[in-house]
Amino acid sequence: MKAIRRFTVRTVLPDELAPLGRLAANLRWAWHPATREVFAAIDPEVWESVGQDPFRMLGEVGGERFAALARDEEFRARLREAAADLDTYLTGPRWYQGLSQPPSGIAYFSAEYGLTAALPQYSGGLGILAGDHLKSASDLGLPLIGVGLLYRHGYFTQTLSPEGWQLEGYPEIDPRGLPMSRLSDAAGEPVCIGVDMADGRRITAHVWVVRVGRVPLLLLDACHEGNDPELRGITDRLYGGGSEHRLRQELLLGIGGVRAVRVYCEQTGDPRPEVFHMNEGHAGFLGLERVREYIDEAGLTFDEAAEATRAGTVFTTHTPVSAGIDRLPRDLVERHFTADVSATPGVPRDRVMELGTEDYAGGDPAVFNMAVMGMRLAQRVNGVSELHGAVARDMFQGLWSGFDAAEVPITSITNGVHARTWVADEAQRMAGRMVQDSAEFTHSEGWRKITDADEADLWEMRRTLRSRLVADTRERLRASWRQRGASSAELGWIDDVLDPDILTIGFARRVPSYKRLTLMLRDRDRLKSMLLDPDRPVQIVIAGKAHPADEGGKRLIQEIVRFTDDPRVRHRIVFLPDYDMALARSLVQGCDVWLNNPLRPLEACGTSGMKAALNGGLNLSVRDGWWAEWFDGSNGWAIPTADGVRDPDRRDELEAAALYDLIEGEVAPQFYDRDEEGLPNRWLEMVKHTLVSLGPKVLATRMVQEYVTRLYQGAADSSRRLAGEDMNGARELAEWKRRVRKAWPGVRIEHVEVVGMEDPPQVGGEMQVHTTLGLAGLAPEDIQVEVAIGRVTGDERLVEPVVADLEVVGEPDGSEGPLVRYAGSVPLRRAGTCGYTVRVLPAHPMLADPAEMGLVVVPQPPETMDDGMVLR
Repeated sequence: MKAIRRFTVRTVLPDELAPLGRLAANLRWAWHPATREVFAAIDPEVWESVGQDPFRMLGEVGGERFAALARDEEFRARLREAAADLDTYLTGPRWYQGLSQPPSGIAYFSAEYGLTAALPQYSGGLGILAGDHLKSASDLGLPLIGVGLLYRHGYFTQTLSPEGWQLEGYPEIDPRGLPMSRLSDAAGEPVCIGVDMADGRRITAHVWVVRVGRVPLLLLDACHEGNDPELRGITDRLYGGGSEHRLRQELLLGIGGVRAVRVYCEQTGDPRPEVFHMNEGHAGFLGLERVREYIDEAGLTFDEAAEATRAGTVFTTHTPVSAGIDRLPRDLVERHFTADVSATPGVPRDRVMELGTEDYAGGDPAVFNMAVMGMRLAQRVNGVSELHGAVARDMFQGLWSGFDAAEVPITSITNGVHARTWVADEAQRMAGRMVQDSAEFTHSEGWRKITDADEADLWEMRRTLRSRLVADTRERLRASWRQRGASSAELGWIDDVLDPDILTIGFARRVPSYKRLTLMLRDRDRLKSMLLDPDRPVQIVIAGKAHPADEGGKRLIQEIVRFTDDPRVRHRIVFLPDYDMALARSLVQGCDVWLNNPLRPLEACGTSGMKAALNGGLNLSVRDGWWAEWFDGSNGWAIPTADGVRDPDRRDELEAAALYDLIEGEVAPQFYDRDEEGLPNRWLEMVKHTLVSLGPKVLATRMVQEYVTRLYQGAADSSRRLAGEDMNGARELAEWKRRVRKAWPGVRIEHVEVVGMEDPPQVGGEMQVHTTLGLAGLAPEDIQVEVAIGRVTGDERLVEPVVADLEVVGEPDGSEGPLVRYAGSVPLRRAGTCGYTVRVLPAHPMLADPAEMGLVVVPQPPETMDDGMVLR
């Protein structure tokens, strides 16, 4: 018989062991080795069998064992020490507490979170990044609240058919068997939130609380007895279902998430967040709920409420491809915001729809763009690496169509990784022997001490991690082949799969086409010769999942699996199914080289290579994402790219050949070049340099600190200024914007001239610029006037212009009408053919960027200007 539902029954802990329950219920154990050691000591075999999950372990160990441990004074002492350490961690001051007037609270929204393999609520990099953000926020002491959805079937588990085709499974998750608890009121009754749907039904959701160190994560769960079966299924799967299903999930995440935060703060007494952070467009509806709150609670108009919302909102875009953005049918969204039934009552439907409309060149008026809505409701927007920031500025330039892509107000904060989650215990212990104060790892001086590491010890640590990966690979591969139908008698060859002394390359990620899983197969004979080289062999471990609806991705997986099934090479190249956090840890810790070969520039950041680097691995990657800014020529290898080649097959052919050349000509020789003691000195020098050059950069603590100082603090300051004096700031800013937008079509540049410049102009000189403007009723303080000078392209576009402000000097002589004259100078810094222009922008102290409103006035083309207009 098969069970129709599963649940967890727990042993009652003796009073002496009560702290075990508290330690298991807080996910800090996921990155705290001493806590994990306490649970491992309970029963090492059970600890491994439950995947090193303390919460599961408490349900698997019998009462007799716990009774024995209650009498074990040594164990009780270790338990008391771990519990006291957790208390100190949760209550003591940390980095954030040393800041001056930081945000009193931050709400962080994401559709997925990768915190531990024990809580499968993630699909890939977005969720892993969100999980590392929460952990680092906890380590730094941020008053942050995470918000997401609880998916009863997670993403999916991956297995393979006998033919190598990806198969998906959706085992049900029992939240009572996970480290979380339902949010309850003072009387102990569960607290729920609700969101109205288009058809008059209302989603009611439980709120589960996961303790991530100091950070609470609120997960909304639609599996509530008050919902009908269809509504209960809203939170069934991550990224599952069609457009209607995804829309309902995002309404619950955004609108329901804000309501959950409010209820949580009411129950706990925590301060209401001043800053709301949307991690991608999935959470975009949170902005609408905050607009509704301002309309209902403060009596603001829509425009006033939108300004108050924007001031305190941060939006992070994570995708450089349009396919990664939720673009929903417009009519589908409209049905949820009618006058009769609305998810946000009181918010006008036409204003809602304006927010997600692609009303720019190349946009589709039939879709509602969640990322566009998110950006329009956030005053501060960022990408996740320097290159991705540039790609995002180009991708979303239509929202600021009067500006060059470089001026689009999207900044970048490069992602980082939570070191204690991803770095092997052996590597942490080795680092700890050289750097006693962990605070030193926040700056480069501490990392430089790594160069003192004994090379023999470093190499032995790397071999230990590689050997562990080999053992893990064999175990996983055997389980996969049995699932595919093979008998144990057929699997003896797996005992010889991989070798702990052979150069090991790892490749693991989601499997969209642009990540090019099968690029390594471009020349199969050459790949086989590298795998089977008698002197310098290479072995490769591969993992990755394709989205269940991505047939093309599944074909790529099947292609790689069929190659790895070949008896001639299967001992040197393997595909491991069901890529999750546990497998990821094994791979980034055990691989010598981390391979990444996406189509540049389609990798937003990519953090797996950072994790490998912190474990002493070296990167072999296309210069995309984070590697584009932090590769220095000595901390790994950059795969040359054929960026100018338009034929995709030819491009793949060229870049695959470059990859093979690097492995054969540089990577393998350095790995196998040994001294008389058997140590690869040049390789270990690169490892040390990698740790020193990348260590302080790739940490998620650096990333979160940047979010605080560059975005959260500014958002909180803006929010406070608009909220002051009974929201007068929001009212005044909305009125000012209304007035500027109304007048803007009449603002014009009447005349531009250059005076007093040498002939010919020389580097080091100055250009004096005078311009006359018609302000259409605006005051000089409503605008800023700039002159820009730079090299020019063939189509007269300025390249890297130098910009200077022009100041009011009065009204022009003999003028008729309300004209104002401006003047100023700009230095001449570059030789060559140069050009200049002037422009007018809105100016207000509450604008985060001059381009924020998307308004700009420039001179008319030269042939329609007065003789005073000089272009060169």
